[in-house]
Amino acid sequence: MEQESITIGPAAAKTTENTCYHCGETCREETINADEHSFCCEGCYHVYDLLKVTELCDYYNIDGSAGISPDKSFFKGKFDYLDLPDVHAKMLEFTDGHLSQVSWYIPKMHCSSCIWLLEQLYKFNPGIRSSVVNFPEKKVRITFEAGNVKLSALATLISSIGYEPYISLNDIAGEQVKKWNRKRLYKIGVAGFCFGNVMMLSFPEYFHLGKDAFDESLRATFGWLNLALAIPVLLYCGSDFFKSAWAALKGKYLNIDAPIVIALVSIFSLSLYQIVSGTGPGYFDSLTGAVFFMLTGRFFQDKTYAGISFDHDYKSYFPVAVSVLTGKAEIRTPVTDLNAGDMILVRNAELIPADSVLLSPEALIDYSFVSGEAEPVRRKKGDTIYAGGKQTGPAIELEIMRKVSQSYLTQLWNNESFTKQKEDQNQMLAARINRYFSVIVLIIASVTFAAWYFIFKNPETAFRAFTTCLLVACPCGLLFSSTFTNGNLMALFGKNQCYPKNADAIERLSKIDTIVFDKTGTITRPEDAEVAFIGTKMTDQQMSMVKKLATQSAHPLSRLIVKGLAEVHTEQQNISEYKEASGSGIEGSFGNHTIKLGSADWVGEQKIENDHRFSRVYVSIDGVCSGYFMVSIKYRKNLSQTIEKLRDHGFKTYLLSGDKPTDQDYLAQVFGTYAHLYFKQKPEDKLAFIAALQQKKHRNVLMVGDGLNDAGALQQSNVGVAVSDDINNFTPSCDMIIDGKQLSRLPAFINLARRGQHIIKASFGISLIYNIGGLFFAIGGQLSPVLAAILMPVSLISIVGFTTIASNLAANRILKN
Repeated sequence: MEQESITIGPAAAKTTENTCYHCGETCREETINADEHSFCCEGCYHVYDLLKVTELCDYYNIDGSAGISPDKSFFKGKFDYLDLPDVHAKMLEFTDGHLSQVSWYIPKMHCSSCIWLLEQLYKFNPGIRSSVVNFPEKKVRITFEAGNVKLSALATLISSIGYEPYISLNDIAGEQVKKWNRKRLYKIGVAGFCFGNVMMLSFPEYFHLGKDAFDESLRATFGWLNLALAIPVLLYCGSDFFKSAWAALKGKYLNIDAPIVIALVSIFSLSLYQIVSGTGPGYFDSLTGAVFFMLTGRFFQDKTYAGISFDHDYKSYFPVAVSVLTGKAEIRTPVTDLNAGDMILVRNAELIPADSVLLSPEALIDYSFVSGEAEPVRRKKGDTIYAGGKQTGPAIELEIMRKVSQSYLTQLWNNESFTKQKEDQNQMLAARINRYFSVIVLIIASVTFAAWYFIFKNPETAFRAFTTCLLVACPCGLLFSSTFTNGNLMALFGKNQCYPKNADAIERLSKIDTIVFDKTGTITRPEDAEVAFIGTKMTDQQMSMVKKLATQSAHPLSRLIVKGLAEVHTEQQNISEYKEASGSGIEGSFGNHTIKLGSADWVGEQKIENDHRFSRVYVSIDGVCSGYFMVSIKYRKNLSQTIEKLRDHGFKTYLLSGDKPTDQDYLAQVFGTYAHLYFKQKPEDKLAFIAALQQKKHRNVLMVGDGLNDAGALQQSNVGVAVSDDINNFTPSCDMIIDGKQLSRLPAFINLARRGQHIIKASFGISLIYNIGGLFFAIGGQLSPVLAAILMPVSLISIVGFTTIASNLAANRILKN
């Protein structure tokens, strides 16, 4: 056989310039021509036809519009379960019996043309009154006539134009997490309104205007108005500080909110006394301003990414319903109603919801998301199929062994790691500094009070000095240093496609000394491989027949070959006598030619020693072996440099994989001398490994993973980072989500988190300078309302300015390198 190496790609294959009029992709299969347009598949043509009938073809005139093909896993009756009374009632956001409202998550929504089309749903069905898109959260809220439109019909309509809603068990369990704290927004609004008005009413005091009787009367009136404005700020807007301080006191520790509450109460009490006694204007401007700025800072820090969820459990991945077979009938039934002994039908790419026994002769199960095993496993009739796997190929029948809540997969969530909270506000840098800072301030204020009261015999000045000491040295500066630095870092991380769950995750990231990587999907590129053909050069027609044959099989290697032959145009040609032999290969005839794809034995070639670095798929044409396709896993870009950089910075690195020890030699080179590589690790093994590193070696562990098989390890680790090639896809519960393309910047993100801690300390130093200056006047009983009103905002604005500039400069320098 003449040996020739050919890398599959545009240069080796005949290409075509046909692009689909609907989705814009290259027409790789049989092209459908209609209305002088080309379409790559029936699905795209169907959507076009639907838009044409409803006179919505303006969709194609929107700049950058690219339609979406309907999901190939969709089948008639898929959403019938939505009409079941229990499910129907839980799905609706609102109904008055005539009009109903539902809100669905649409993962495929990605551009302005998607918004335009989804907001035109009323043109498809007159029973739909309106549809409004929330693009950041990828949700569409639809209002429809309950009597004229079924919920299942609504879901089917959206699916038919390419936007299948994602509906999971959590949607009907009523456990969605509220992502937007409206109460805090209201409090910021009230505090801001009151602060502005108090400042305005205090102007006569600032400028010492008016000393006659009328002005004195006006000044007194303004004082009472300021008191009225300060009461809701203290009791309503500041209520979170009171609750937090009380919770800390009950826990017998002093958090940062306790001294803040003491300061707020003292300032309010002194101001109240001055207004009632007519001895002064009080410090209401400082009080309302402090509450307003602190609330704003906390909102800025707590602001998370609306479209991203960090707290997925197994219910987020499970389908709502599955097809239950009763005799010859097929009924869509909620998975929560499944019982042992039920017979179910699972189609291609559908997730198996409960541990079951296979009734069909054969199945090809993809466990990659559960176990990390990259290659699907073949199962025969009578074998146990575990929940979480996905069928690859024709539909299979299964008999349920255990209910969903008792399945192997759900047992992982019973581990105590999933019940403990990583976030401990008491361990954050600001809280640790506050333990000493607040005590020192309280001592200074108390000594000042004692000196004025007992030595100088001046009770009024004693109370004023005590209060103003707490006012100027209030730890809100410390709070600001932390909240604005971390808030700004979260924004910078997000800008670079790394999304921390909260500020605590950034602080924990700064303490990491050990990093553990998962393999499949984490450091490898899912659904991607290098495919090269080694052998005698095939003609365009032969290449076309090979691709056509490979498209008939659902085997992963066949799918990768089809993907590798993306630019090969398959002509209209009928395949006959197709057959697939389990574990061997596939065969088909094209007129007088017979093509075989599969193992060496299958095509009659002498067996060659296995090489774990890649898989071989042999090709024979009319009984003559032409060569083989070499399929090898692709690793993420710059993986070697990333690991090397981490090692150079002193991090211990490990690899935990549920996969077989493929590419062990390559990975040993990547992870360096004395590489710690562990294969065939079950989810519980990974969790135990992380726990052992923490408890026996006292390491701060960062776990980098992607699938359900990593969920326990991500939760057990000090920081769990989920890698995703689409951040809006579903990822396990974690502390941080990073775009797959940004994994090579992991060392830079850790470095930036560490730099953030230095910035917090430096900004607190700036705050301390203001505090010391203010204390000088406060101890002497000379801190006037005007000076307090100036010091407070100037101090806070300085901190905000410094943290913003410093963190941006640090990010520019670190992330660019």
